[in-house]
Amino acid sequence: MTESFPRQEARTRRFTLGVPRAFRISPDGARVAFLRTRGGGDPVTCLWVLDVGTGAEQLVADPRALGGDDENLPPEERARRERVREQAGGIVAYATDAALTLAVFAWSGRVWAVDLTQAGTDPYEVAVPGPALDPRPDPAGKRLAYVRAGALRVAGLSSAAGDGPVEDQALADPQDAEHVTFGLPEFIAAEEMGRHRGYWWSPDGSALLVTRVDETPVNRWHIADPAHPERPPAEVAYPAAGTPNADVSLLLARLDGTLLEIDTDPGAFPYLVTANWTGGHDPLVVVQSRDQRTMRLLSVDPGTGRAVVLHEDTDPQWLEIVPGVPAWTADGRLVWTADRDDARGLLVAAPGALAAAQPVTPPWLQVRGVLDTDGDTVLFQASAEPTEVTLWAYGPGGLSQVGAGDKESAGEGPGDKQGVETGTRAGGTTVVSGRGLDHDGVTVRVYRGDTMAAEVASLAERPALAAPRPELFGAGLREIRTAVLLPSWHQPGQRLPVLLDPYGGPHAQRVLKARSAYLTSQWFAEQGFAVVIADGRGTPGRGPEWERAVAGDLAGPVLEDQIEALREAAARFAELDTGRVAIRGWSFGGYLAALAVLRRPDVFHAAVAGAPVTDWRLYDTHYTERYLGRPDTDPASYERTSLITMTERAGFSRPGDAPALLLIHGLADDNVVVAHTLRLSGALLAAGHPHAVLPLSGITHMASQETVAENLLLLQLDFLRRALG
Repeated sequence: MTESFPRQEARTRRFTLGVPRAFRISPDGARVAFLRTRGGGDPVTCLWVLDVGTGAEQLVADPRALGGDDENLPPEERARRERVREQAGGIVAYATDAALTLAVFAWSGRVWAVDLTQAGTDPYEVAVPGPALDPRPDPAGKRLAYVRAGALRVAGLSSAAGDGPVEDQALADPQDAEHVTFGLPEFIAAEEMGRHRGYWWSPDGSALLVTRVDETPVNRWHIADPAHPERPPAEVAYPAAGTPNADVSLLLARLDGTLLEIDTDPGAFPYLVTANWTGGHDPLVVVQSRDQRTMRLLSVDPGTGRAVVLHEDTDPQWLEIVPGVPAWTADGRLVWTADRDDARGLLVAAPGALAAAQPVTPPWLQVRGVLDTDGDTVLFQASAEPTEVTLWAYGPGGLSQVGAGDKESAGEGPGDKQGVETGTRAGGTTVVSGRGLDHDGVTVRVYRGDTMAAEVASLAERPALAAPRPELFGAGLREIRTAVLLPSWHQPGQRLPVLLDPYGGPHAQRVLKARSAYLTSQWFAEQGFAVVIADGRGTPGRGPEWERAVAGDLAGPVLEDQIEALREAAARFAELDTGRVAIRGWSFGGYLAALAVLRRPDVFHAAVAGAPVTDWRLYDTHYTERYLGRPDTDPASYERTSLITMTERAGFSRPGDAPALLLIHGLADDNVVVAHTLRLSGALLAAGHPHAVLPLSGITHMASQETVAENLLLLQLDFLRRALG
């Protein structure tokens, strides 16, 4: 019997299993370490090394050979995987020394190390007390740092299995202080700021920068599992909008046991965005004010702990956190970004000259993030067209697109056949991972200079589905990037019900030149829908003004742009039956779906809202306050965007004219808690609005469990078919 697409998508974790990722390159460019499962249906991730010269791959660590399992993870590790949306198991993260000769990783709460230079060398366990979190070797590969029971500890690295216990000491220990941890990111850092670590080794391995997180001020929420009433609710420190955050401070911990507090002015700048400590330089720290309108780049004197402001940026609305900055070039210049003339540009300048520096990138190129510095060359992601994310390099030879001569678009117009790329670079070697509209999955190529030296095989399965062929266009005066997908079997003249399938909000795009972005949407198309996807105002890749168009209102602009895209699609494709229109989405997309049928039932006739935010007062500080301000000072922003209050307004639809609405929510979700859906359901009931609620016992925000993910698609399809007739 042929496997269905929903089943295959669930089993392969949305076709991510078997895809190589997490690349690191040795300083001489000769070796590349990476993670990959052993097949497209294998959920256990292994560690591999590629020899760039020969193109040979070597499996260096398979956790199945080490004993243990992924079943009893420490709560902190389970939370980390939720924050990074990790769907696989096994070795899902690793760290190396500076020379890429040694890798360490946690597996089943224990720490393992493996030599990356000798073929056939088995991993060995580092005998430290567990469960151990986030193990990282020092740059020389002599010592190991890790977190256990909220304490940052350091041990020696034994050279082989059977060497016995190694010296182990706590450098920063909360002792019996409840709610205090060292060396781990707080919820806000991991969920919203992209900081998934809480300590950084010094280049010489003699000290570490360490975060101290005190969650005492944070309000406690309790997440119960109604399917298991015998279990006590999980207590979660959740900083909802307008409420206290965790107190985060920074220390310098020396191996002799001394601790030095670093004054980053946490009262005025409570958000610790990132840190960077590389050879030949004092550590750099980035902090942000609570209103996110001021960001400071600090240099720290490791001898005294004194922090000096190197650079300060301000914005009347907010400042975006750009991944990968700050960074150093070999000649001592700083890499930073700046928003100038509605373009996010790359700055490369002496530390004292950032404020006056002009971007080295042209205004038509939007910088997405910095990936690496290799000598004086900066590797970064950027978009000349919002549907493309490509790799660029800036160095002694100026600005260039990485691998441009190797792309199908060479010699054609700018933007033709480009896709979505990421990568890393060191020692003159560049790894480029690319997705496009002309092929399934990911292609990984390794370049020495400008010459392709090897490919890293992707073992991901090919979807059992007709290849998506989205029609891309700019809708309306705002040129809203829009994609339309029709069934592969569709014949001209056949009318089709319409399904909008957006995310539609900040920090995520759906309309990209990558086939893998449209797999689920194409499956819905194959079931008889015309699927429309649009990236409206607030989505990334179009410049600061486009992102900030949702300031103070996360409802109006995003919904207006979905309607505009629908109208343009219907004008271009006569097959679209605008008398039968549905919308589905998850997270912000779930909010948008519910918003659509509540505010514009004249346009939208059915919606599936998965894990929706329904009252922004219940969502976290860093995300929500960036767009809406604080509830006590900007209450109108919260009122106009709340789905709860929307049900109380005059003119709200009543039985007989009410669109069909299905709310889906995981009861174990600690990001968008189930209270969002339950409160909306209560408000809808009070207003007499018919709707359905599907609770998912034990399911988090990812909803990635195989049987759940498979049946969720089938249940949504059944609901939409019945709702639209």
